[in-house]
Amino acid sequence: MTNRRTFIANVAGLAAVSVFPSVFAQATAPGSTEATFARIQRTKTLRIGAVRGAAPYYNRDLASGEWGGFMIDFAKSLATSLNVKLEITETTWGNSVLDLQTRKIDVFFGMNPTPARREVIGFTEPLFQNAFTIVSKKEYKTWAELNKPEIKIGVDIGSSHDQMISRVCPNATIVRLEKADDVTLALQTGRIDAQVLVWLLSLNVLKKNPALGKMYVPLPLEATSTNIGVPKEDDKAWVETVNKWIVAERTAGKIKPTVLGNLQKLSGVKPEDVPPQIPL
Repeated sequence: MTNRRTFIANVAGLAAVSVFPSVFAQATAPGSTEATFARIQRTKTLRIGAVRGAAPYYNRDLASGEWGGFMIDFAKSLATSLNVKLEITETTWGNSVLDLQTRKIDVFFGMNPTPARREVIGFTEPLFQNAFTIVSKKEYKTWAELNKPEIKIGVDIGSSHDQMISRVCPNATIVRLEKADDVTLALQTGRIDAQVLVWLLSLNVLKKNPALGKMYVPLPLEATSTNIGVPKEDDKAWVETVNKWIVAERTAGKIKPTVLGNLQKLSGVKPEDVPPQIPL
């Protein structure tokens, strides 16, 4: 006799199949964890993680408590396409992987798919490309110019900035600090010559403190993909659904305006401030 738990899971699975027959590949097996896509359709709720103080990616208004930022706008668009409500849970960049592993959230926008992360969570196709830049007082036209022992380059330890510069500039003196803000302070006080940041963060930092120098885009262009993290599971219905949404957003030309609009609104960076060689 089917118990109540199995009955509910089966009903949720059948409902999802009827609504999204092209992407819901398989029902959840009795006794197993409910598939993410099935849970979203059953509860009519999309749960995302958001990071406080991470403008223009994420931003929470101190007075109203309302969330903003281009990742929030992307999440709202995804929720609308699914006809579900959006539930936002505050997290951190570091905790977001664990939140996906434990099914606390269904999706996290703005994650680099490193090999270590791919071992424990799933990833969508790239949302957009995020080019690596440097912030410094001196202009560096190539990464080779930075690849010297006398050049001190600052990065936040374990980040994509750290991984890239370790590979591209192994001969430089790499100063690794706990947080990106610590690296910026080191640049401000002259302890390092340059800070590596993706272009969105570089422009944001310089808007707050122009005295740090300028943003430069050394050649050859180095970039990392900005993807969406999802729970790792055998059922591919959820990741396939999000990938279809990404294609639709890109085809409609919505990615770039969403990013640049929030960059100007939250950081005061105008679209013309973005170098033409930056991919987006």
